[in-house]
Amino acid sequence: MEFKLENCNNIDYAKIEVTKGKLNIKLAPNGTGKSTIAKAIILKSSNPEGLIDLMPFKLKAENPEEQNPKVEWSEEINSIMCFDEDYVKQFNFKQDELLSNSFDILIRNDEYKIIEEEIELLIRETRKVFTNNEELETLINTIKELGNAFKLTKSGVSKASSGMKGLAKGNNIVHIPEGLEPYKPFIQCDDSVSWVDWQKKGCTFSELSEACPFCTSDTTEKKQQIQKVSKEYDKNTIKNLLTILTIIDKLGDYLSDEAKKKLGNITKLKDGLEKEHEDYIVSIKRQIDNFILKLERIRLLSGFQFEESEKVAEILPKYKLDLEYFSELNSTKMNEAISPINEAIDSVIESSGKLQGKINIQRKKIKTLIETHQNDINDFLSYAGYRYKVEIIGDGVDSKLRLKHLDNSEILNGGSQYLSYGERNAFSIVLFMYECLSKNPEMIILDDPISSFDKNKKYAILEMLFRRDSSKCLKNRTVLMLTHDVEPIIDTVKSLSQKFSNLMTASFLKLRNHRISELIINKNDIMTFPSICTSVMQSDKDNITKLVYLRRNTEIFDGSGDSYQVLSNLLHKRNVAIDNREMKDENGEYPRMSDYKFNNGCVQISKDICDFDYIQILNRLSNVDELKEVYTSSTNGYEKLQVFRLFESKDVNSVIQKFVNETYHIENEYICQLDPSRFDTIPEYVISECDKIVSELV
Repeated sequence: MEFKLENCNNIDYAKIEVTKGKLNIKLAPNGTGKSTIAKAIILKSSNPEGLIDLMPFKLKAENPEEQNPKVEWSEEINSIMCFDEDYVKQFNFKQDELLSNSFDILIRNDEYKIIEEEIELLIRETRKVFTNNEELETLINTIKELGNAFKLTKSGVSKASSGMKGLAKGNNIVHIPEGLEPYKPFIQCDDSVSWVDWQKKGCTFSELSEACPFCTSDTTEKKQQIQKVSKEYDKNTIKNLLTILTIIDKLGDYLSDEAKKKLGNITKLKDGLEKEHEDYIVSIKRQIDNFILKLERIRLLSGFQFEESEKVAEILPKYKLDLEYFSELNSTKMNEAISPINEAIDSVIESSGKLQGKINIQRKKIKTLIETHQNDINDFLSYAGYRYKVEIIGDGVDSKLRLKHLDNSEILNGGSQYLSYGERNAFSIVLFMYECLSKNPEMIILDDPISSFDKNKKYAILEMLFRRDSSKCLKNRTVLMLTHDVEPIIDTVKSLSQKFSNLMTASFLKLRNHRISELIINKNDIMTFPSICTSVMQSDKDNITKLVYLRRNTEIFDGSGDSYQVLSNLLHKRNVAIDNREMKDENGEYPRMSDYKFNNGCVQISKDICDFDYIQILNRLSNVDELKEVYTSSTNGYEKLQVFRLFESKDVNSVIQKFVNETYHIENEYICQLDPSRFDTIPEYVISECDKIVSELV
């Protein structure tokens, strides 16, 4: 596949090749635009209008040609998932499980879904009864409302529940208190709650005057009567009472005749509830709760509802609804409502043998997946040196990925408070892999996923992601990995190429003048520095450039030899060579290098540079114009930086100086690296800053 980007942040143009079904590693220095590439592709896939956020600043200021961010690819891609900093930040290490939706991500794979669908077919009759059945849905919701209006306690029914608040003091809508009879039309109107609230608010102004706050007539003789309304009636109590009356009215003939009579009497009590009334409410509440529990169990019928030792044929008959044990709901209309449900259960019972077999397969599959995922994740944690392990705990859809420390047997609640930044990243990328396996995107992007880890952890992550059975990792999937870290390429392309053969491709992204070009990285492009040095010695490069390479080469093999001492003195521009292998004198200075050792060092250097002359090179190094010419003629950033150091300029930005000294003076990749003459890994901004400084030198 070919991806083209235009006008995205710092990138004017980029063309990138991605091979389908492989890990595509793209090496690029920081500042190249790796994250921009990832964001641009994701936005193009999920939110094309959002590409405008990648508009380059230079086009925001002036854009006469009306150029906009643009992303194109040669083949259709419908789904992309990306691992980046935003993914890690939003990753939810929950209090009671390490990974949100553990079951869906770790267990509900394609194979599992097939079994799940087969079980669904066998129990489909129970689903049909509830699907698009508005009458049954209304009945269930109304029964739930009645049950939810009362909360049970150890001693009976809670006085704080809404139903008790409405019934506790009696029905003062039917039984209007003495003296308030004139208000009957208002108290018993359809919107009595609003009237009570309106009347109470008006009473707050009665202290201002003897006049009625509504009509300004004299209220002296009626003041107590007016205030009595507020004392006897509360809008919340009225609201709770009316709610109970409405629920009972909606249930109507679904209730037994006895239940309708008793509930009707309770809702019309004048002086409130007695002990026998509360006991009856407790009784009907328990029946309702049990009835709803059985209904919901039928509605959500699945293989998870059967314990491992249970036989489906023996358990299913217990699911049937028998109103003999729900006396308060035992009515003709309720029997008619539940009859289709019981018939559906009978239909499932007829297929109980097949259902048992599928459930056994499902249970075995879950067990196998749990063991596999636990072992895989824990092996990774062990190989990477993390002192944690995971366990998948719970049954069926309640299975959750939990965290433990090797030094403690207890389950850790959550992960964020225990895991370091690096540990969270490691967990995140592994769990991201499982999410990819679950959602199966057509393309996966890894934006600098492992650069912050040490060598051992980096390779452990690569192994986890790409070196196992393809059904358990990202092997054979289309993966774009953007990184500034050369180690994964050294591992996969050279050191362990036999393990990654045909699984990956690697290339280098070079940014120059806001355009990205791509260069394929092959095995022979990863070289030891001695090999690189030998190649340079045989080239027509300037002797000063050759000496830079040779110095590092001698440092690798014999940092205490005579040739290294001579090269070090020369590149430090010393007229008189010193020997820092000797003891310092009383003035704290190293002694002069002996003629024998100096000449021996020069002879060694002459084996690589036949026309080597210490004085001649020293004169050239001391000549700014000579050095400028060598710097300008250098064909790659590595050589430019090494020559740049020879200017010894005092005006170098400290950040640039640190980059030059630490990254390229004392390098850490002594074994292998990309050939710097072909792969210019120095960020463009560093070279630009050095160019500016060199141009001003005189």
